[in-house]
Amino acid sequence: MKSAQCDRVVGNLKNQIAVVTGASSGIGKAIALNLAKEGAKVCMVGRNIERLKAVANSGKPFSEYISVYKTDLEVDDDISLLSGSLQREFGAIDILTHCAGMISIGKIQESPVEEFDRQFRVNVRAAFLLTQALLPGLKLRRGQIVFINSSVGLVAKASAAQYAATKHALKGLADSLREEVNGDGVRVLSVYLGRTATPMQEAVHKMEGKEYHPERLIQPEDVAAVVINALSLPRTAEVTDIYIRPLQKP
Repeated sequence: MKSAQCDRVVGNLKNQIAVVTGASSGIGKAIALNLAKEGAKVCMVGRNIERLKAVANSGKPFSEYISVYKTDLEVDDDISLLSGSLQREFGAIDILTHCAGMISIGKIQESPVEEFDRQFRVNVRAAFLLTQALLPGLKLRRGQIVFINSSVGLVAKASAAQYAATKHALKGLADSLREEVNGDGVRVLSVYLGRTATPMQEAVHKMEGKEYHPERLIQPEDVAAVVINALSLPRTAEVTDIYIRPLQKP
């Protein structure tokens, strides 16, 4: 009996060049490893080279090519070096997945603007610069771009103004980009996530003074499964926005 689930072509990402930022842990790690399992050539980007290498080693049984790139996305020169290296090595890429991000919470009246600046650089500016640099190749390959966003990128919450503002900006970036590159055959996906069991979310719980129960949250593997499915869809469809939340609301 045929499953009612939507079929996808398993392995149609094989040998595609996929760049994943924030790949050393959490959602980025899960997406990078699942891309490797699909046979993609994965370029993992992050600040901690040792953690990147550990993730890469765990993915090597699935993919013939996994490389790591130590990059601080707060630093424009690092982004320029990264994009230059990718262009020299591959000429063009097929998939760009923006998973890197940072968060600081606090009331507007009490929050240092320096923290806002840091979040904007990592959460928005870095995604803008890296996309801008790699876009000619993505157009050439009719590639795909994924922006891992947050539920606060749709509805802002109290004491999250800085983070929410960057995620609203990321939504605007993705929405505008999608309209610009549709004619070039490039697909752009935004994924809006509720609380997900990642090191960042564990830190948020500590900031909030809450007990951390990762088993009650979205799992990084859940996110990776959804993203891989969207990337693997036939070219007759484009998934533009996905909203995922934990099954049980707190």
